This record gives sequence, structure tokens and C-alpha cells, in this order.
Amino acid sequence: MAVPKRRTTRSKRDMRRANHDKVVAPNLIPCPNCNAPILPHRVCPECGFYKGKPTQKES
Repeated sequence: MAVPKRRTTRSKRDMRRANHDKVVAPNLIPCPNCNAPILPHRVCPECGFYKGKPTQKES
């Protein structure tokens, strides 16, 4: 079994642990059709368009 040769310093240990609790705000872009904020590469929940085309059948 592998055993560490040297003790990990508090600094290195804390730098490793610092990345676990990062919270990043979602990257919102305006919908090109209705300008509602949407996530990239998703269908717009307001108008139903994706890449300038409607995704739902109009009845």
C-alpha cells in the first residue's frame, strides 16, 4: 500500500479542499427570438425556439 513520504502542509491541503465548494452563476444569454434569458444550447422556455426555428408543432 502506498504511504506518503512527507506530511501534506496545511496550505496544500486547504488549496485542494478549496475547489469543492465553488458555486458559479449560470451563463445566461438573451434568446435571439424573444430576448428572454436562456441557458446556451437549450430551447427557449418562453417562445420555444432553438437556433431560430420553432421546436413545437403549432396547432
